[in-house]
Amino acid sequence: MNTETAAARPPLLTIAILSASALGYEILLIRLFSIVQWHHFAYMIISLALLGYGASGTFLSFARTRLLRRYPAALLGSLALFAVSALPCFLLAQRMHFNPEEMLWDAGQVAHLTAMYLLLSVPFFFAANAIALSLWRFAGRTGSLYAADLLGAGFGSLGVLLLLFVLPPLPGLAAVAALGVLCLPVAVLELRLPWRRVTLAFAALSVAGIAWLGATAPLQMSPYKALSQAMRIGGAELLARRYGPLASLAVVGNRVIPPRYAPGMSLNAGTGPPPQLSLFADGNEFGAVTRDSGEPRQLAFLDQLTSALPYHTASPRRVLVPGAGGGMDVLQALQAGAAEVDAVELNPQVTGLLLNEFAAYSGDLYRRPGVRLHIDEVRGFLAGRDTRYDLIQLSLQDSPGAASAGLFALSENYLYTEEALRTYLNHLAPDGRLAISQWIKLPPRDTLKMFVTAIDALRAGGVARPGEHLALIRGWQTSTLLVANRPLDAAGINALRRFCRTRSFDPVWYPGIEAHEVNRYNRLRQPYFYNAALALLGDSRQAFMDGYKFRLEPATDDRPYFHNFFKWSALAEILALRDRGGLPLLETGYLVVVATLAQAAVASVVLILLPLAFLKRRDDATGARLRWRVVAYFAAIGLAFLFVEIAFIQKFMRFLHHPVYTASVVLAAFLVFAGLGSAWSQRFSSTQRERRGLLLAVAGIALTALAGLLGFDGLFDRLAGWPMPARMAVATLAVAPTAFFMGQPFPLALGSLGRGAAGLVPLAWGVNGCASVLSAVLATLLAIHAGFAAVVLLALLLYSLATLVFPANGDRRYARTQ
Repeated sequence: MNTETAAARPPLLTIAILSASALGYEILLIRLFSIVQWHHFAYMIISLALLGYGASGTFLSFARTRLLRRYPAALLGSLALFAVSALPCFLLAQRMHFNPEEMLWDAGQVAHLTAMYLLLSVPFFFAANAIALSLWRFAGRTGSLYAADLLGAGFGSLGVLLLLFVLPPLPGLAAVAALGVLCLPVAVLELRLPWRRVTLAFAALSVAGIAWLGATAPLQMSPYKALSQAMRIGGAELLARRYGPLASLAVVGNRVIPPRYAPGMSLNAGTGPPPQLSLFADGNEFGAVTRDSGEPRQLAFLDQLTSALPYHTASPRRVLVPGAGGGMDVLQALQAGAAEVDAVELNPQVTGLLLNEFAAYSGDLYRRPGVRLHIDEVRGFLAGRDTRYDLIQLSLQDSPGAASAGLFALSENYLYTEEALRTYLNHLAPDGRLAISQWIKLPPRDTLKMFVTAIDALRAGGVARPGEHLALIRGWQTSTLLVANRPLDAAGINALRRFCRTRSFDPVWYPGIEAHEVNRYNRLRQPYFYNAALALLGDSRQAFMDGYKFRLEPATDDRPYFHNFFKWSALAEILALRDRGGLPLLETGYLVVVATLAQAAVASVVLILLPLAFLKRRDDATGARLRWRVVAYFAAIGLAFLFVEIAFIQKFMRFLHHPVYTASVVLAAFLVFAGLGSAWSQRFSSTQRERRGLLLAVAGIALTALAGLLGFDGLFDRLAGWPMPARMAVATLAVAPTAFFMGQPFPLALGSLGRGAAGLVPLAWGVNGCASVLSAVLATLLAIHAGFAAVVLLALLLYSLATLVFPANGDRRYARTQ
């Protein structure tokens, strides 16, 4: 009775709530792993979520008949198992002692990564079972159910962004698990089942248990993160903690062993910094709050940093400080005599600490005369202004520990692209300078890549001899690059030489430098930096870059991976050196994602081949040819959908500036409008109409995606100065047309199969999920090496392939295979 009743009323609201919970769970896992491990685990989380969906297809290939006969019970069981497994699976995963830096020599770390990968896919497996069973049970309503799935996930994406403003990530994870529990009574009502009291009692107990666990379970950060190490020092005290969608902030003080943050300070300095408090974001150190009692001598250390160079080669009065954070660069500018300082910081919680709890400690830095605080991203801030600055000062935008470990290798960074440097130079006064200070890594990487990026930015601006506009110095820990609008004059060069001589810093490059002036104080075996600068400015540039062990090609807005230095040609040498300190030669973030791709590939092949090998011919009446078309079609659209989605997410990072904002808004837009497209596809309800609908959808995808590739950069430039809510609305509208058409290929083919080859529906579901597992990671790796445009073009090629292998059941071409 219950099954027949259910057949008339598909559980649309149940599926929408379940999808909202599952997508919220996925985004919160990304945030939590950014805190307990590092941000590049985002790619693993996306992949494992889709692995769970693919695994459910394989499972249903064998259990479908039994489960469909008991559809209401199977649905409720899947919903319950998703809800009660979500939080425990994460808590177990975070207890695994995984250190990505040990993967080169410890096979156990690969085993830990694999275990985490499989464990966290379990909740997604149960969620996928509920959705796939419903799609199969209500084959005539595929478009509506798929639309409910996508719409729910879209609203869940936006909902979790709002949730992060209210709750810390771990209680937030408990909240989305509790939302999953809500699916149970909703499903009972939608399917008109008699188990209402039992379901309500189970739901109430589950929510209570999840709430207790979310409130009491600890968040266990990796012991290798900077915050964990700082808290192990005797006398360490956690003074403040702030959670938000952008970061988990911590302020740490220590009266026994005071923290000292003076990056690359000259060894000739007479005094060190005054008392300081360490700042951490997601467990990574990113600066300090310096105590300012109003005594200038206490801040004398600021003049002993390499970042003080621009204040000695000129006298800047108007200064722009992007990524102001704890305010050290602002203090340095004021100490050097700057009259106006625009401090730009993306995260309002960072500046909120200095405006409130630590205002007195910092001398009320952000309220001082001449200091103007702006909550924004620097390129967006500049896009809306005609102000010209004497100096734009970018200092140490990455944490030292994460940078040295290569953990930013897969991080999109639009601050350091060639286009970004052009933007900065265009907002300088005629005699203005851009100063960029970075951590030094040996062998040289970051410093040289920034040097060649500056060369290309100058040439793109019409400078024929960029070497005359550049100066580069290095200390024992940091380097500072000066990029001048006008050629550097003799007075500025003499000031640079005095600055370096009195502080024992080494000049690397300035116009007219001679070989005997370099590599004198912080001696290396050879003058590597100077030799590289000569080669990069000379005719042998390309040969030098081709032969260098690290990738030095400038980052661009199409490939904004400044910290990716990996070359496959150097892998064998790196592995050979792993027992002799070879780890610093390899970006750990890149290694983790490659390992994730390998795991995903193995899992995907197994999950696709198993149903192909064991799916009996009696399970469907279509034969091998249609099965292989199903595999080709759903693999193509699975790869293509995620290729476009992830490329758009990474592309819109430049416009929305932060991974959480970007992922939430762009994902929501994709899912909501793809859901509307899926509902629209219901009108193509026959084989011939489905083919026509697919052709129209693929044509729409191609036209709108190509228009985006051609028009997004100009759109971003014109609207970058708009307020964040307006930019979010623009991003949603920009994504909408492509997403609308992308929502149609999946339900068009699935609806066709459901009417005459229902036995292939689980195979289609599994193949699509497994292809998506690969595409989630592969899209990022392709973007790193080929750019976003290439990823989108490959996706369009895959969609075109899908039109050729559309698995329309009932087509006369398949008659002879039956």
